[in-house]
Amino acid sequence: MDEAGLQDSAILLMSLGEEDAAEVFKHLSPKEVQRLGETMAKMKVIPRDRVEDVLKRFTTDASEQSMLVSDSDEYVKTVLRRALGDDKANLLIDRIMQGSDVTGIESLKWMDPSSVAELLRNEHPQIVAAILVHLDFDQSSQVLKCFTERQRNEVLIRIATLDGIQPSALKDLNEVLSKVLAGGDKLRKASLGGAKTAAEIINMLGSSVESAILDYIRQSDAELAQKIMDNMFTFDDLMKMDDRGFQMLLKEVQTESLVIALKGASPELREKIFGNMSSRAAETLREDLDSRGPVRLSEVEAEQKELLKIVRRLADEGQVVLGMGGDDSFV
Repeated sequence: MDEAGLQDSAILLMSLGEEDAAEVFKHLSPKEVQRLGETMAKMKVIPRDRVEDVLKRFTTDASEQSMLVSDSDEYVKTVLRRALGDDKANLLIDRIMQGSDVTGIESLKWMDPSSVAELLRNEHPQIVAAILVHLDFDQSSQVLKCFTERQRNEVLIRIATLDGIQPSALKDLNEVLSKVLAGGDKLRKASLGGAKTAAEIINMLGSSVESAILDYIRQSDAELAQKIMDNMFTFDDLMKMDDRGFQMLLKEVQTESLVIALKGASPELREKIFGNMSSRAAETLREDLDSRGPVRLSEVEAEQKELLKIVRRLADEGQVVLGMGGDDSFV
């Protein structure tokens, strides 16, 4: 959700009143609650016409929605069992409803990374890996930053080589998190982990940590390190994006964020971005870059990560095509 969408959502929730707003929050993810809460806290005075516009658009959108069934999960389960029989249906249901029984891990998503790291610090790297693949990539990366370099490397090797979660591993998780996953022996293997998951987490750690981890993994398994690198997506990889992709990205990013992110960009990447802007906009951006003084590396990396998140979202939506690691690979 972009900044305008966050502000509209915050205005709507504040218009509902405390009780109704609280009911809405119950259905949001931890990250959504945090972002909306922060936005609401910043909004002190809102013009009346802005509030009326948000409410009008919400009313229009809501009137066009229709609830087909009261409980879609149960509906899907019932239909599949009637159509395929219990055995075949259960195999599909586990895939479709994957993650519905990880209530313990869901509770970790509400905790700050340092608390999660403290909880997992003394656990075996395999158990830590099995837990982190259930969390959002950025939260997992923040947890790993709280570990020692050796612990971090050991966990990421296991994430990269993780080929699903076996029932025996789930039992270990239950001991760590007090029944993190329900279902016991009936739970089937969940397709989590792998080189791509490790790459997504490493992408969030920053370039300095990234190099140390890849060097460590390369020493023990060069092929695995290459697989991870093939799945990684760095700021420099934006050079592989076509002009239409850059134009889509530039519509989504704030100028201030772009200026800071480009402070650490190669001259080639800068020119690529300038070439996808109007001459006036490109000239203004150049002037902003020239006039901006030194920026902390941490700030540059943070803004570059935000831009990469936008690109990943656009790629997931099919609006951006980006070559990755070979002629036939795309995101």
